[in-house]
Amino acid sequence: MSYIQTIGESEAQGPLRAVYEGLQQEFGFVPNIFKTSSLNTDILQAQIGLFSTLMASPSNVTRAQREMIALVVSQTNRCRY
Repeated sequence: MSYIQTIGESEAQGPLRAVYEGLQQEFGFVPNIFKTSSLNTDILQAQIGLFSTLMASPSNVTRAQREMIALVVSQTNRCRY
């Protein structure tokens, strides 16, 4: 059982549905980490913007390297997600 109330894809309407559709196109699914902000679309869009800036903005660090850094940090923190 989830501790954080979320809105699933089948229940999403209006702006949230549009955001979910964009995530579906980008990732092939809606990552649970973004669903945690589904009750407030403004916060969700800010969270997606932060993720995009961190992972896709121009940098000497490639996307693959960024993904590897995220993986190492998650493993170090013993994150099961």
